[in-house]
Amino acid sequence: MSDIPPGGKPIPIEVIEESLYEVRRKIYPRSVTGLFARWRLILVFATQLLFYGLPWVSWNGRQAVLFDLIQRKFYIFGVVLWPQDVIYLTLLLILSALALFLFTAIAGRLFCGYACPQTVYTEIFMWIERKVEGDRFARIRLDGEEWPWGFRKWRLKITKHFLWLLIAFWTGFTFIGYFTPITTLGSALIHLSLGPWQTFWLCFYAFATWGNAGFMREQVCKYMCPYARFQSVMVDKDTFLVTYDKVRGEPRGSRSKSADHESLGLGDCVDCSICVQVCPTGIDIRDGLQYMCIGCGACIDACDQVMEKVDYPKGLIRYTTERAIEDRESNQSAIRHILRPRVLIYTAFITVLTAAFLVSLVTRNPLRVDVMRDRGALAREVEGVRIENIYRIQIMNASENNMNVQVKALGLDGLKVLNSQGQVVTEIEVAPASNLLMPIKVSADTGVNQPGNYPIHFDVIAHEMSGNEMITRTRDEKSTFIIPR
Repeated sequence: MSDIPPGGKPIPIEVIEESLYEVRRKIYPRSVTGLFARWRLILVFATQLLFYGLPWVSWNGRQAVLFDLIQRKFYIFGVVLWPQDVIYLTLLLILSALALFLFTAIAGRLFCGYACPQTVYTEIFMWIERKVEGDRFARIRLDGEEWPWGFRKWRLKITKHFLWLLIAFWTGFTFIGYFTPITTLGSALIHLSLGPWQTFWLCFYAFATWGNAGFMREQVCKYMCPYARFQSVMVDKDTFLVTYDKVRGEPRGSRSKSADHESLGLGDCVDCSICVQVCPTGIDIRDGLQYMCIGCGACIDACDQVMEKVDYPKGLIRYTTERAIEDRESNQSAIRHILRPRVLIYTAFITVLTAAFLVSLVTRNPLRVDVMRDRGALAREVEGVRIENIYRIQIMNASENNMNVQVKALGLDGLKVLNSQGQVVTEIEVAPASNLLMPIKVSADTGVNQPGNYPIHFDVIAHEMSGNEMITRTRDEKSTFIIPR
């Protein structure tokens, strides 16, 4: 390519193509202990105890939490949700999103650092890696060119991947156990009789766990997770974040422990780079807020240990706000800015929606009724003495108890509800968490009413025994009754 200036010679223009792809540099996080490391450990145990243990909990003789997609029923302890209850799922998702906004506005990426599945499984896999291959420098040497492949290296690598795969498959098995009764699934697994879909999802979820936590790690947070990209619009100057105190730390530099760093013109940062070595995403927190920071606090623990060794005050890297750093406020003063408009708005929405969700769930009527007219035979005269209209009635019992259901048709004189054999329907038994669809006829004597369309309604009354208490539930469904000329 060339460009020709007015009256001049062509100037060659060199086209430089820069690749947007960067080869991944493997990160070897160094182990660290401290307050935030303990919190991460507690959260790993708590979340995994919940995830692995919940499918094994029984409730009323069945699995307490079971999302039965084939039967289209969700069992959550004593609550049975049907597709018609999608509003609860919608509210739950909205509440989860608002809670994420609220926690991010107050304390940044708490979820990412302590409870995100990617973080939790990466922590578990890194713990296994450290136990098998050693800490940071041992792993660097093991993967380095100076350590050729031999029996020891093969043994360590095979052991690590065997343990990773064991956890990955157990995770996949547990995940499927939320959608298929886990005892049945376990029996099928032992007898090698898993169905094709169960086998596929078990392998898929295990492979995803093994790949994401064992290999992808920080790449998932940096390139695949959308949350990292829009966190900057969810925080402000009063959000508590993992922050390096530049005012106190700069200019950084190494020094002897006995040296007076102030006389040397140095800040408190000894430039040991341990905060970078412990970071699971490999960033340098001293470069400021970055979207790759998951807010785990590992750099805080590492820096506090270094500060303790050199007899400097802790907190060079700490959870604090941008305003507190600029105005040199303490964390106690920064806490006063928590109650700001965006936090109050999120809190108000969460409070209102939570109240609506709980009230709706508690007052939910487990008796559902749908009445549909038979389009093939709207009305007919039977034996010249009565008029019949045909309907289909669907009764859904979303409770854990048997229901004895009575159906009455009201709105015209002399209406009777008959079954398909022409017998008067007195009572219908509907099993727990079941759906009954049956044809019914509504009959009226001829000559009592004039021809025409009449609005009627079905009065449905259900009785269920809950413990020692008889509970009565009612539903009223509108329809029409046709008397032909």
